[in-house]
Amino acid sequence: MLMAKNFIECLTTTSVWLFSMTSKEIKLKIIAAGHIAVEQLIKVAREDIIKSGSDDELSADRLKNAAMTKKLAIFDAFEILSRIEAEQLQLESIDKGVSRTETKKGFAERNSR
Repeated sequence: MLMAKNFIECLTTTSVWLFSMTSKEIKLKIIAAGHIAVEQLIKVAREDIIKSGSDDELSADRLKNAAMTKKLAIFDAFEILSRIEAEQLQLESIDKGVSRTETKKGFAERNSR
């Protein structure tokens, strides 16, 4: 019962904190978190699959899984970066007062995500 009460208090505090922030402030915090996530994915991609000086022969399955993990980390990083760029452009256009319909993209291109 005490855990549930603490959880509800925490949830209420978090909700009040989020509601006091503007949508732009929340998006900027998400963008900052996205940059941190990309940095972490870069660290994963840079790790050696086979450690130097190791006499262990890795099985083909382990090598394949390690390579797939690196590929996924790289693709995820690019996906996060492209979404960050799109959100930053949207925030900049709102600050400048440019509406979404004034872009050179068509309806389908603007709404495809």
